Amino acid sequence: MNLTILLDMATDGFGERVIVGTRQDGLTVGRLRAAALRGAGLVRAADADSIVYLAVNGPAFPVALFAAAYAGVPLVPLNYRLGHEQLDELLANHPRAFLITQSAEPGDPTSMSTAAWLAGTTSGASAEDPVEEAEGAAVVIYTSGTTSAPKGVLLGHHNLVSYVLGSVEFFSADEDQTALMSVPPYHIAAVANVITNLYAGRRFIALEKFEPAEWLDLVRAEGVTNALVVPTMLSRILECESDKALPSLRTLAYGGAPMSSAVIRKAVQTWPELDFVNAYGLTETSSTVAVLTPQDHRDAVSSEDPFVRARLGSVGRALPGIELVIRDESGVLVGAGIRGRICVRGEQVAAEYAGIGSMVDADGFFDTRDEGFLDDEGFLFIGGRTDDTIIRGAENIAPAEIEAVLLRHPAVLDVAVIGVPDEEWGQRIAAAVVRRAGHSVDADELKAFAKDTLRSSKTPEDIVFWDELPRTETGKLVRRDVVQLYATPASA
Repeated sequence: MNLTILLDMATDGFGERVIVGTRQDGLTVGRLRAAALRGAGLVRAADADSIVYLAVNGPAFPVALFAAAYAGVPLVPLNYRLGHEQLDELLANHPRAFLITQSAEPGDPTSMSTAAWLAGTTSGASAEDPVEEAEGAAVVIYTSGTTSAPKGVLLGHHNLVSYVLGSVEFFSADEDQTALMSVPPYHIAAVANVITNLYAGRRFIALEKFEPAEWLDLVRAEGVTNALVVPTMLSRILECESDKALPSLRTLAYGGAPMSSAVIRKAVQTWPELDFVNAYGLTETSSTVAVLTPQDHRDAVSSEDPFVRARLGSVGRALPGIELVIRDESGVLVGAGIRGRICVRGEQVAAEYAGIGSMVDADGFFDTRDEGFLDDEGFLFIGGRTDDTIIRGAENIAPAEIEAVLLRHPAVLDVAVIGVPDEEWGQRIAAAVVRRAGHSVDADELKAFAKDTLRSSKTPEDIVFWDELPRTETGKLVRRDVVQLYATPASA
């Protein structure tokens, strides 16, 4: 299966429907296919072995994604915010790439600006060159490198197509539905949003740079019905003083990083009519593997049962076609309520890295390196990364557990808990806290607050206050930067 099958099916089924951009001047499905075929011709003419996309999100991105598929080469979206040294290292991995960037030198046949790419692919003679039915990598996405150096994840055509077929009904969206993407193109959610909305027949638009007031205005102006945000975005939208009335919005999905239960409860109170969806997945799993559905949200908010209410802090249950289990450090399966390593299996799971190979075990399971547990009904609770574990004495402590408690304090907007060297215990617990605007709290008060819920061994011994925490554009905490900043407080 090649990604092109999705666009070919959509063209045959609803080729005249506007699918990318505004209703007035956006691309229909048919024009998107024609543009992708022209783009594939440009890539073949340049004898390129990949397309590197180094620009903000927009109509050029889906054209590039399907042009790569028709040309039989992978798309490699890179983080345009990286420094020159980091970018040069990643670009060196793709010396024969066709480069699409925000701006490019004219006259170079292997490099085009996004504007020139769109102009060159959306006009001119139609292109019906033979399609390369590649079965290898469709997309190469580099991990964010929050705990280690970035690794190139090879997502195969069959992985991505399997994800779409297992999670979306073909041509299921009404013509008035519009999706808003607020994630950058180098994130798996951007790729997933393009292919799932296309398959459903839902028009999609992209917000190049997130600002909460602009996001609210765009939802109203474009009649957005479905939107995806990361937790930090949702928090900023709720804190924004702009008008929060969103009459067209029907579904608000969130994911990409842990969500504070206080934030999602406030969101449900702000927009009680919305369908909220929490999606959990990884680059290595071609996006979502577990979902907390709108009904799950409603049940958790309204239930008197504490176990059901607690599910608002979960990421829901596994998608059809996904097997999800919890294993201990020895690889042995554990029962409900017991923490361990989250392992997943399914056709959409790629788990293959450039230069490293497959990370799937003999049974087909991928160890996500996320900690968590399943409750009696299969709801998954995330406990953080195993790499983040603090070892104090002989005790393993998950930072996420402590962070969740501190975030319940009304004065705490954001928090990161880390382990720092300690001669007696090996590591002691430290917390970097961002105060909410207009609130005041000191370290002793927060320690006492945490100790009321946590035992003494899990209460932070050090608490510092910062203006902000280092996070990626998609909201992931860069914990190693927290450790470095904590060690050099003058730079914080």
